[in-house]
Formats: sequence, C-alpha cells, structure tokens
Amino acid sequence: QVQLVESGGGTVQPGESLTLSCAASGSLLNIKAMGWYRQTPGKERELVATLNTRGTINYADSAKGRFTISRDNAKNTIYLKMDNLKVDDTAVYYCSAIGPLRDGDSYYPDYTFWGQGTQVTVSS
Repeated sequence: QVQLVESGGGTVQPGESLTLSCAASGSLLNIKAMGWYRQTPGKERELVATLNTRGTINYADSAKGRFTISRDNAKNTIYLKMDNLKVDDTAVYYCSAIGPLRDGDSYYPDYTFWGQGTQVTVSS
C-alpha cells in the first residue's frame, strides 16, 4: 500500500504562485511514476503533470510553461510549482502514484494510488 498526503493548497489571486507538496509513505520501492491531477465539479479528473522513475516528465498543455513538477527522493516527496495562476486553474489537486498492489489473491501491477486532494482557488 502507498499513502499520499498533499499540502500547500489555498486561495491566491490571478498571476500569483503556489507550490503543492505530496509526501509518500508505505511500499514505495516499486513505484513507477507519480504525478498531479486536478478535478472540478462535474468534470472528469484530468492530468496536470507526471514524473516517472527514469525522470521523464509529461505536462498537460494547460500546464506547460507555467507549472513545474519535481521530486525530492530523500523526502519521498513530489512538488508542483504553479506560476502565473489563472482562474481556470481552480480545482481540487490530487497526487497520484502508480505501483503494484496485492489485495488478497489479486495482484495489480499498475495500481493507481490517490491522495485526499487539496483545494486550489484562484480568484480576484
């Protein structure tokens, strides 16, 4: 099992910056990738940025040039630095990790673990 705890959300004005953190704990040895997703009411959860164990980074078009994903392996933590925030960035941001899960007799090699989410509100 993997536990993910996000922090750093809040309310900011358009153009300001915010950095989210996600601390991971549990069975981290075989984690293949971690990332950030976001969701607004009535919409599906969408990718913001991902980072795999080889260091490959993937950003959504809406995040390119404004958001930066990074990790601190010593702290088992990933970050999402968000600059030049826009009203459309308002959402609940979720941390994710992909790794194996054994549940009784079932084995899932690429299970997605989720954090509880942190609210980001961009408003003037």
